[in-house]
Amino acid sequence: MTDLIHVQPTPAQRRAFAQWAVDQTPKLRTVGPNAFAVPAELFTQAPEEILIGSLVDGHRYISPQEDAQEGRAAPGELLGVATPEGLAEPGTGEPRDAVPGEPLPEVPASAYGPDSVPLDVAGDEAEDSDSSDQSAELAQDTGPFPCDLCEREYATERGRDSHRRQKHPEA
Repeated sequence: MTDLIHVQPTPAQRRAFAQWAVDQTPKLRTVGPNAFAVPAELFTQAPEEILIGSLVDGHRYISPQEDAQEGRAAPGELLGVATPEGLAEPGTGEPRDAVPGEPLPEVPASAYGPDSVPLDVAGDEAEDSDSSDQSAELAQDTGPFPCDLCEREYATERGRDSHRRQKHPEA
């Protein structure tokens, strides 16, 4: 089965599209009073001018020329993707090496867009009381909690209790 793309040309281009559809071998089918079923491999050969503004599978067709005129990125152009230059050590052009346990190297401010906002650093004093209460509660809950039915030890009571339910259900 071939994949079909449903094209509903604009009223101004309907006659031109119908003429193009009739010129194809085999002729294209209509799927409605104003819509055509175009095989996917043939759709790429359709003239651009008869597609502009048409509804293609329910979405307005926008040509690459229209994108360029309105300043939008060309289709297939990836935005916000890492480039080799962005991953290089500043000034040297050599790739950066990540070292486990060490902070990431500083990135120049020019690497970020004009609308970027700096993120808070994990060690900032901006923590609210709820998060500090939570971390204190977690600190009290850590420690060796051995299972009294086997030799395993757990960092939390919750972990030990979960182990007991799963591995020692009869106890």
